[in-house]
Amino acid sequence: MVKQGAIMRRAGIIASVLIVAAIVFSAAFTPAMEPPQAEALRFVPNEAFGFGEHLKYNVGYKFITAGTAAFRVAPRPAKMKGRECYDVRFEVRSLKSLDWLYKVRDWYRSVIDIDGIFPWRFEQHIREGNYRRDFTAILDHKLEKATTKDGEFDIEPYTHDIVSAFYYVRTLDLKSMHKGDTIHLRNFYKKKTFDLKVRLLGRQEVTVEAGTFRCVVIEPLVVEGGLFKSEGKIVVWLTDDERKIPVKVRTKVLIGAIDAELTGYEGLRGPLMAKVDSDTDG
Repeated sequence: MVKQGAIMRRAGIIASVLIVAAIVFSAAFTPAMEPPQAEALRFVPNEAFGFGEHLKYNVGYKFITAGTAAFRVAPRPAKMKGRECYDVRFEVRSLKSLDWLYKVRDWYRSVIDIDGIFPWRFEQHIREGNYRRDFTAILDHKLEKATTKDGEFDIEPYTHDIVSAFYYVRTLDLKSMHKGDTIHLRNFYKKKTFDLKVRLLGRQEVTVEAGTFRCVVIEPLVVEGGLFKSEGKIVVWLTDDERKIPVKVRTKVLIGAIDAELTGYEGLRGPLMAKVDSDTDG
């Protein structure tokens, strides 16, 4: 049996596991419409999420819980460029009882346009053991530029960060996809945009602490040079309904598989119809 200490020495993967759920959606799907006019910004219908949504996860190996993670949408809008936005945060924390082995306190922020579901601002703050990293990008979709401390970089219209892309994909119709279908994605990080393919593996029922759900199962196919190295196979289970909530994320590593599983949720925009339990919280 793998000892708890050995698990936590690899606890840096805690941040990767749930971020992968966001990477799966890392970028702008090209909408089936004409390119926007210079003075106009797109409108994306959204019935998937709203203000006050909170998704909670446990992250661990087999029966050992090493940390927690959460997606949160602030209860009130933020303002950027005179437009109302969702203020979204993603956080990953190791358990306090295990901080002496490997302390993780990571958080990400994306300020997402309510009408167009694209990001105006992205922040990444990594605190893992003695490692520190802070990154901020301001994305201007009219000028098609991203600005960071390293300079100004060209982006394609409505390019995403790794968090906003997750929320954008939840507005899309995944029910029309079939086993073997592949989606081509792009996102901005550091100094450039990256490609990523996502393949649909099928549909499956999965049980976690939050309940039993009918899910769409997808696998991100990481391109070399992307945001994360391809260190193992990654599989993500999303609720097969309008909400498209990540229920489970599994990444294969040398010691086996690290899982992130949904433990609770609140503030949903509507019921989880993919939940097969009698309770479909709204």
